[in-house]
Amino acid sequence: MFQYLVRRSAISLLTLLLITFVIYALVRNIPGTPLTVDMAMMNPGQMASPDEIKRWEKLYGLDKPWYVAYFIWLENVAHGDFGRSIPKNNQPVLGLIMSRLPATLMVTVTSLLLTYIFAIPLGLWSTAKGGTTAERTVSTILYMLYSLPAFVAELYLQLLFYSKLGWLPLFGMTSDNYTTLSTSGKIWDIFQHALLPIVCFTYGSLAYYSRFIRANMQEVIRQDYIRTAKAKGVPPARVLWHHAFRNTLIPLATLFGLTLPHLLSGAVILEQIFAWPGIGQLFFESISQRDYDTLMGLTLLFSVMALLGQLLADVLYAVVDPRVSYQ
Repeated sequence: MFQYLVRRSAISLLTLLLITFVIYALVRNIPGTPLTVDMAMMNPGQMASPDEIKRWEKLYGLDKPWYVAYFIWLENVAHGDFGRSIPKNNQPVLGLIMSRLPATLMVTVTSLLLTYIFAIPLGLWSTAKGGTTAERTVSTILYMLYSLPAFVAELYLQLLFYSKLGWLPLFGMTSDNYTTLSTSGKIWDIFQHALLPIVCFTYGSLAYYSRFIRANMQEVIRQDYIRTAKAKGVPPARVLWHHAFRNTLIPLATLFGLTLPHLLSGAVILEQIFAWPGIGQLFFESISQRDYDTLMGLTLLFSVMALLGQLLADVLYAVVDPRVSYQ
């Protein structure tokens, strides 16, 4: 196992270097720079002269070719310096990302927990009740939910719960009077703001995971050992949970590993529409502002999480299936 982890880590490191190199090349060749994009929003009479622009470019290292700047950035990252955000008053990129991380994790972790809590029983129930009217009805509803884009659903939910009913706030993470609320009031205020984003994050994953579990369970229950267990008089619930479900854990472990990056990336469109101050919204802002260092910091974070997710899925294979060995 140790040799396998070392080998996979080496491959992941090379993959990470290739990803960051390509993304840095693409980012640096987007028209505009952090300086020109910022000045485009200024009063023409207050715009800097060409000499001042050149001086700022030299100060921030924007005068160097992108391939030279990449290796400078890589060397700084190796020393723990992820750069500074020019459009955001030279804030350190690492501190900027960490300040947005809790908001994204609040939504994504809650969504993932709710997905597993409801998807596994729903998938098992659909397998046990396969072919019945109730199961077909539930499957149809789940299929419709999975087919409905989240950004469309969130617009309808905002119209219903804000415009029509007035029950929930429209956007943001807190209300204007948040600082004046008591501790319980602050918790309730954040809960009200987070409810619609969590619903939009969850319903598509819930539909997909439950159908995924049902599809794998349908394949497993046709196996000979399941028929043998039934013929021996093993209770149906034990057959379903102990014998059948355990053999669907490998594809489920794969799916869990692939969803790991989403815990940090969030959803750019969802966070933008809800004005949720998370990583997804920061990524969108960084693109529009040509914030090179922040974009690369986020890209590095997402890439590391994706590679760790794949490695975690491989390790979970050996955990859920004793036949798998990496010796």
